[in-house]
Amino acid sequence: MEALSRRRLLLLNRTGVTLLCPVSQDTGRGYIHYTGTRIPCSPAISMRLRGAISGCALLLSLTFLLPASHALPLCTDARAPVVLNTTLKFCASYESGTSSCCDADADAALSKQFDAMDVSDAACAAVLKSVICAKCSPYSADLFNTGPKLRTIPFLCNSTGSATSVQSKETAQDYCKNVWETCKDAKITNSPFQPPLQGSTPLPKSSSSKLTDSWQSENDFCSSFGGAPDGQSLCLSGNAVSFNTTKPSPSPKGICLERIDNGSYLNMAPHPDGSNRIFLGSQAGKIWLATVPQQGSGGALQFEEASPFVDLTDQVHFDSAFGLMGMAFHPDFATNGRFFASYNCDRTTSPSCTGRCACNSDVGCDPSKLGTDNGAQPCQYQVVISEYSAKGSSSNVSEVTSADPSEVKRIFTMGLPYTSQHGGQVLFGPTDGYLYLMMGDGGGKGDPFNFAQNRNSLLGKIMRLDVDNTPTETEINNKSLWGNYSVPKDNPYADDGDLEPEIWALGLRNPWRCSFDSDRPSYFYCGDVGQDQYEEVNLISKGGNYGWRAYEGPFVYHPPWAPGGNTSLKSINAIPPIMGYNHSDVNKNIGSASIMGGYVYRGSTDPCLYGRYLYADLYASAMWTGTETPESSGNYSSTEIPFGCSKDSPIPCETAAGSPLPSLGYIYSFGEDNSKDIYVLASKGVYRVVRPSLCDYTCPTEKAVTPPGPSSKAPPATGTGKQMGSILLSAILMFWVLMEGRVFAICLTSLIVIPCCLEPWISWTVLRMTLHRQDGGTCSSWLQHRCFSSRQLGSRHFQGQVMGIVDAVHCFIRWSLHASIARRSWHCVS
Repeated sequence: MEALSRRRLLLLNRTGVTLLCPVSQDTGRGYIHYTGTRIPCSPAISMRLRGAISGCALLLSLTFLLPASHALPLCTDARAPVVLNTTLKFCASYESGTSSCCDADADAALSKQFDAMDVSDAACAAVLKSVICAKCSPYSADLFNTGPKLRTIPFLCNSTGSATSVQSKETAQDYCKNVWETCKDAKITNSPFQPPLQGSTPLPKSSSSKLTDSWQSENDFCSSFGGAPDGQSLCLSGNAVSFNTTKPSPSPKGICLERIDNGSYLNMAPHPDGSNRIFLGSQAGKIWLATVPQQGSGGALQFEEASPFVDLTDQVHFDSAFGLMGMAFHPDFATNGRFFASYNCDRTTSPSCTGRCACNSDVGCDPSKLGTDNGAQPCQYQVVISEYSAKGSSSNVSEVTSADPSEVKRIFTMGLPYTSQHGGQVLFGPTDGYLYLMMGDGGGKGDPFNFAQNRNSLLGKIMRLDVDNTPTETEINNKSLWGNYSVPKDNPYADDGDLEPEIWALGLRNPWRCSFDSDRPSYFYCGDVGQDQYEEVNLISKGGNYGWRAYEGPFVYHPPWAPGGNTSLKSINAIPPIMGYNHSDVNKNIGSASIMGGYVYRGSTDPCLYGRYLYADLYASAMWTGTETPESSGNYSSTEIPFGCSKDSPIPCETAAGSPLPSLGYIYSFGEDNSKDIYVLASKGVYRVVRPSLCDYTCPTEKAVTPPGPSSKAPPATGTGKQMGSILLSAILMFWVLMEGRVFAICLTSLIVIPCCLEPWISWTVLRMTLHRQDGGTCSSWLQHRCFSSRQLGSRHFQGQVMGIVDAVHCFIRWSLHASIARRSWHCVS
């Protein structure tokens, strides 16, 4: 039974009604009771329990249909394009009112570059101008295939190279051939086609060259500059980019889920070693390492609840609105063991909770005038990012199953003006390796001090930090940093001494769960919780302004109290959401909504869901899929989609009264594992997306799957014969061990026979009794931890099937070759 503390946690909704929330110290679960409904306490609920009390003021509810949204694609510097007020002078095809990656200054710089080339042939000059002006395309990031090293020219469409599937055939003509034929004999000074792109020695500055000076043929030239490198990228055709209008894969009829755990978690992250393991984090501050069962195996998550990977509860201030809000594992975690936790602390109880207050004179805010919020003083609660280590004494971090809870380094600390809307998710960029921190506007209805639009404040922002280069104390003080991190040099305000250099994007209210598309990492999605009307999904770009609090979604927002002033709509170039929903679309009885940002599905289990962005609402009454059509165009539409529970779910799902949907409770987050399977983290458990046919949803492209079965090398014995054989063999082994009294015999039989061949309950009984008798528990504790803890060997080894001597030997060799196992085996036998 859960030991519930009777701490009175304040959970206020929009109307200021106080509710009681008893919370378990161990599990982080608590409940409030309102109008007969038992509601779990959670940070999401505390941030968005609104409109639940009868008699609250009615809001004007507008029913509307939004057309397919248009997301601004990326420029080569990772910024979003801007809408031009005037037509560019040099690259004149980019007219007033259209979006472009060039402003007047960039256009003038391209004109200067072109003039310096002094092209000898007029036809070639026209072609070369088109190539140079591709920098101004709103799709320039794709055209130049932005990566570790930026190309000097875009990919040129080439029929002999790799074809792109996203551009229309009419647009993707053989432009590389055209460039070659037109310019091969023309002299070009400081040509952008110089051989350095091939790794050759560059020509002298101001030298004039022809294409034929460096390439012998069209094939040679186009092998370097032609074609898109894959089916997702664009190439320059000499015309405006247009897209293939081929219909996408069949739309999913529904999302099928299986319940693989009963616990409630706020965070999930795949193990960076690429294995089938994940980390799960509770709001209270515990992180577990769990093994994920194979799809179709019928297994549940495997981990020991009593033995977390790390327990940070002594450092984390936990209540309905605060706790462990995020965790991130360094890209090189498998070798360096570094991981990071984002949590909240209380300065009245924690001596190390000493960050500067986000409400300060630099942003026109006086904390003494704020008053209390839910009984808390301004900046009593703070956002913290701390670094920890799992390396310990092991040389192979992948083998480590626990970490040291002692803080290695305090990365970031900042005091919060209010007690809500503080975000807290952290994740590493898949291509740049920097740490991203998602920060809400700090609370208060309508962001009264306009923190989200203030570039001197880190509230309402996405930050980008370098945690691999630790600054000196002098650098921290000179740059007014908030902790032990460096600022990436390409952050949008890194060189502006008057603005906060950590900012990557701004204008967000409470970003709740962001993710990078694993196939297209330049696509960075964030769900952002709205105020009164609209929940939104944004496509994040460098320096992007997403409108809050000038806008709430597509609507102009008027704050009820604005001591921090207002932002003129004309003064910002707000990027609209790519997807979203109105509060009137969901939870009509409650009058509330709160978005849970998700992931682009890249798994192989449900082909009809592939490439679609999945997101949901806190109240688990609705899920949506967002589709980009045509692919790579930036045009999105979203569709509400039903979801069901698999008839083969390892743990039966609960049903919702009066609803065809399963009862998930409240959805807190989504997760993605190393197989690209998607998970729903809800108050009633962990759910995994599985084959749609298991919920009787049809997908024409779903492949028939044979469930995992016994090994084909030796068919399993069945019935009484198998059980009697196991019992007899176990008895012989136990007698031999007791008579011989050798630890060697214990470990050898444990490694070879017991895990691979015997019935699990018999095997464990033999192992526990004999090993403890012989070595006082040393070897038995190791074997229990390594071979049996959380049943890490996989369910197929423990289905009562005799795998045969070949599999037994294979099992022994596979374990013995592992360095750590070999060392510990020798310790046991010696």
